[in-house]
Amino acid sequence: AALCNLNPFVNRSSKTFKPKKNIPEGSHQYELLKHAEATLGSGNLRMAVMLPEGEDLNEWVAVNSKLANTHTRSATSPVNVFFLLSQPRYEYHWADGTNIKKPIKCSAPKYIDYLMTWVQDQLDDETLFPSKIGVPFPKNFMSVAKTILKRLFRVYAHIYHQHFDPVIQLQEEAHLNTSFKHFIFFVQVSVAGALYHGWRMAEKFCICFGYLC
Repeated sequence: AALCNLNPFVNRSSKTFKPKKNIPEGSHQYELLKHAEATLGSGNLRMAVMLPEGEDLNEWVAVNSKLANTHTRSATSPVNVFFLLSQPRYEYHWADGTNIKKPIKCSAPKYIDYLMTWVQDQLDDETLFPSKIGVPFPKNFMSVAKTILKRLFRVYAHIYHQHFDPVIQLQEEAHLNTSFKHFIFFVQVSVAGALYHGWRMAEKFCICFGYLC
């Protein structure tokens, strides 16, 4: 699969699923974010996701989860119109355990909207993703991060399965492939011990489509 040159996520934006707040400038997480973006721009995706020596795993996962969310939104932005125009072929069910406790039927576009809104709400919750120095991460942080990444993976799976032809028509496949490859490398390489359990399906998906080199 083709890879975009340099950092494919710069200067791309989407009005949909806009983050409510950014990582505070000057904070340690902000410095980690800049480190992640700089190494990502080097073109070595495996190196970009490696936990920097001496850094806290929770903080690294938090920063990269936010980065993965940004990249997923950027990658899906070109095909948003196809989400809306696509004919319903499958039935989707959504539940978040809080606002919607009992799964409800919904279309693919509505499911994606629910999913991305839920992800953003988790990332904006200071009790789950603390950004202030000295505030500890909750005990269930890794479990929440795992759920976020699992759900973001579903967005990529839906695009590749249902909307890859439009992506090719728009000449966005290199950007999508790079975004997805970075996402999978982050899960596999950077936090393998903490998050990799249950991701064998993702690996098979990647090998099937040739996105793991």
